Amino acid sequence: VQLQASGGGLVQAGGSLRLSCAASGSIFKINDMAWYRQAPEKQRELVAKIFTDDSTDYGDSVKGRFTISRDRVKNTGYLQMNSLKPEDTAVYYCFAEVQVSRNYQFDYWGQGTQVTVSS
Repeated sequence: VQLQASGGGLVQAGGSLRLSCAASGSIFKINDMAWYRQAPEKQRELVAKIFTDDSTDYGDSVKGRFTISRDRVKNTGYLQMNSLKPEDTAVYYCFAEVQVSRNYQFDYWGQGTQVTVSS
């Protein structure tokens, strides 16, 4: 199973970006999906998570600005980021709990995509 993150880039403060995380390979079912980010010299932090029942949770710093969603048919997760701030600058990583069969589940990480917000 591979997770391919895309959609990062350079944007001005106040702008928007949409990240995608496409899962491929031997997938029986994807349960939780999430986006984390890591800025230079900072610890990786949870940005947003979508649970198996499609409920969501967000880090305090992005609530009201970011929206996580998924397309189960495409095995793809999304992170819509609006009203971006310079402090949102980081490498964004997607994460997924993937069942490769009915009885086996593993955690996978995408390769990271750089988001840079200029002031």
